[in-house]
Parts: sequence; structure tokens; C-alpha cells
Amino acid sequence: MSRVQLALRVADLEASVAFYAKLFGTEPAKRRPGYANFAVTEPPLKLVLIEGERGESTRLDHLGVEVDSTAQVTAAATRLQDAGLATFEENDTSCCYALQDKVWVTGPGKEPWEVYVVKADADTLGKSADGTPGTCCTGGGQTAGPVAAATGCACG
Repeated sequence: MSRVQLALRVADLEASVAFYAKLFGTEPAKRRPGYANFAVTEPPLKLVLIEGERGESTRLDHLGVEVDSTAQVTAAATRLQDAGLATFEENDTSCCYALQDKVWVTGPGKEPWEVYVVKADADTLGKSADGTPGTCCTGGGQTAGPVAAATGCACG
């Protein structure tokens, strides 16, 4: 099953979890320090909450499409490249407490989109497979390395 992902950076994680649990009628599927995600059945949605700075307004972190397999990520990368979009691919990347394969593109308003598959749980919020810190779910909208250049994204 594919579903759209909406990742928000929130100032008050606990209040946000309580609100979205009531809004969607479900508890988070995963809770970690500074992080929660909801696997909403109807409408099909992966809602990700990433703890931001106190006092900051909630803001979009990134958007995504969760798919079932690496083959679907590869097919999406090919389709996007064939359509003339610049892409950035990551394989075996630990992001948002999950081991993932993904491809990134950037929309015309500089909104980062990922097509990704979750392969397994991970123990860290964000760390690239090559050991480069700060390439996923970093604070303040800053991303290190090629993901930032390719997507302008705060979580790559």
C-alpha cells in the first residue's frame, strides 16, 4: 500500500501528538525522543512529527510517498529522471528511526519530496548510511551534503 507522507516540525511534540491522535482517532505507530509518526488508515497518510524549537510555529519539514519496495523506489527514480527532474538517491539510509531507500526531488516552490521504502527500524533519528551525521531530520532546516544541494530539505 502506498500512502502520502506529511512531515511537520513542531514546537511542542506532546501537544501535537495529543492533537493528531484525536484528529485521526489513532495513537502514534512509533514514538522516539523528539519524534512520533502516525500510520493513518483513512485517509491513507503517514504523519511524521519532528520536534523543533520551542516557541516556533509548526512548519512543513518535507513531503513524501511511502511505497512497499526498493523496486518501487527505483522505478520512481527512473520515472522522475525520464520526466527531466533532478533527483538524489539514497540507499540504506537511517532516517526518522528507520532504515530506508529513497529518491528525492524538489518541487517548484522548493518543497522537498521523497519516495521511500522503510526496510527496518533504526536506533537513530538521522544518520546517513555512510556515517555522515546531520543528513536527515536535522533542526533549523539545515541539511549537510548532497541532499541539501539536491533538495534544500531539512530531512534527507
